[in-house]
Amino acid sequence: MAAYVSMGEAHRRITEYLNRFSDAVSYQDGKTLTRLVSVSSDSAVLVSLAEALNTFQDANRLFRQSEKYSQYADILLPMFRALQSYRLRNLVESYMAFEKASNAFLQEFRNWESAWALEALYVIAYEIRILAEKADIELASIGKTPEKLKGAGSFLMKVFGVLAGKGPKRVGALYVTCQLFKVYFKLGTVHLCRSVIRSIETARIFDFEEFPVRDKVTYMMILKYLIPVKLSIGILPRQLLLDKFNLNEYSDVVLALKRGDLRLLRHALQEHEDRFLRSGVYLVLEKLELQVYQRLVKKIYIMQKQKDPNKAHQIKLDVIVKALKWLEIDMDLDEVECIMSILIYRNLMKGYFAHKSKVVVLSKQDPFPKLNGKPVNS
Repeated sequence: MAAYVSMGEAHRRITEYLNRFSDAVSYQDGKTLTRLVSVSSDSAVLVSLAEALNTFQDANRLFRQSEKYSQYADILLPMFRALQSYRLRNLVESYMAFEKASNAFLQEFRNWESAWALEALYVIAYEIRILAEKADIELASIGKTPEKLKGAGSFLMKVFGVLAGKGPKRVGALYVTCQLFKVYFKLGTVHLCRSVIRSIETARIFDFEEFPVRDKVTYMMILKYLIPVKLSIGILPRQLLLDKFNLNEYSDVVLALKRGDLRLLRHALQEHEDRFLRSGVYLVLEKLELQVYQRLVKKIYIMQKQKDPNKAHQIKLDVIVKALKWLEIDMDLDEVECIMSILIYRNLMKGYFAHKSKVVVLSKQDPFPKLNGKPVNS
């Protein structure tokens, strides 16, 4: 049961909180600001504030009376509602109010030139995920569709966009990435991790070594579950990494991609089917077949180039059929023609198909484009 708080004491507590928030921003005191935005914590300051808000119902008046406070009204009024609702266990209302406060905070953060408030933004990112998870549990319990975690993911992508630029703020991108991973895992939408992985690992704006050690460790621990996603964008993990995290079920998958060995890929998927299905990654791995076909055609191209460089770019379909047969994969010319067409359409091969002569004519310049962090089905 909440403690009784007199009107005068409630006024004092709320004013004290507003002064702390205002001073934290004015003096760029990131540590203090961080403690003031953690709605789900049991911080004495926030518990005390929640009790005061239950007594003093007209917080709007305090903002109207002072220009010092009114500039932060868009952040703090919904923050107050989020705090009150959370303490009353109205979790959906708490999330909705906190999302509004978070968007207002992010807008202010954009305008601050330095990264002094980065730790506070981390707390905002963490809190919106936690509150969304709790809100979805509440929604599910009353027979409604859980949808708040999806909304939290959209907000975190906006945060990532703010951080993914030049300047000191970009070191915060990895922390937000880890929060996004947790959201996508919970939602079962692991494929959505592709864009942030692509940005972190292939974009020039980031230097992985610049990120805080804490965030790098978290990223690498989470990333072991994202190997299928990395494979789908053309990033092959080293065997040492698979050994380190005891993920050897991916060893043959990686080897199949390197060799262009469709038989090996299918065998690996069949052998570890239960584990891949439980992890929710089976369908992602199944789509790797196109990359394996690309590698197989590339190997044929390399062999032909060694024999006759002038005709290396012309690959007969029956040669591909024979290569597949050697791998114990039975396909006729029509099926292979269809696959070659898909590879060209997906930009895994450059060239065209000569239907009459049953020949794939590859481009003489860069016939096998690299994925460069782009998913095959983009």
